[in-house]
Amino acid sequence: MTRTRIKICGITREQDLAVAVAAGADALGFVFYAPSPRHVTAQRAAELVAQVPAFVTRVGLFVNETEQAVRDVLATVPLDLLQFHGDEDVPYCAQFGRPWIKAARVRPGFDLLEYAAAFAGAEGIAGLLLDAHVEGYGGGGKTFDWSLIPGSLPLPVILSGGLHPGNVAEAVRVVKPWAVDVSSGVESARGIKDAQKITDFVAGVRNADAGPSL
Repeated sequence: MTRTRIKICGITREQDLAVAVAAGADALGFVFYAPSPRHVTAQRAAELVAQVPAFVTRVGLFVNETEQAVRDVLATVPLDLLQFHGDEDVPYCAQFGRPWIKAARVRPGFDLLEYAAAFAGAEGIAGLLLDAHVEGYGGGGKTFDWSLIPGSLPLPVILSGGLHPGNVAEAVRVVKPWAVDVSSGVESARGIKDAQKITDFVAGVRNADAGPSL
């Protein structure tokens, strides 16, 4: 059985972190993008990350941040993986000595194969996160047309954008991504996670993994 990895992003509270870990999340995301309602400071993230158990990946999300700002966060927060959600290029992403993933904001007319090729083979890249193209960066809660995803990309696919407990099983069956990433889809309010939604989301992924593919 293929096991789709699960990332719960935008963690801001200890109780949300505990629920996500207990539900079986493989990774937790911490947002270092000030305009986001899920933004955490480096000090706050360090407090939260200290409660993440072994074998759960700690991910830091950045958007068009200065090199020094990322290094300042890394000096305070022991992150395992970096997620770049803006217009960052390969030399920028690869300079921090951590594995990293790059977000692609998908819309009709966007050449995903060309975009992926620009990052494939780069030092440290661990995957391509596919999100919907919305105003601003991330957290839009919008899906995109999954048929826009080519059948073969040169990097592991992390599917994001508008996923929630009601559609994640279908997403896993149709796209067959390496991982799924959710934030607003498991919230009761912006930046506040809902324990039941997290539990149901994880269950949806696991049911899709166990069942026959469409």
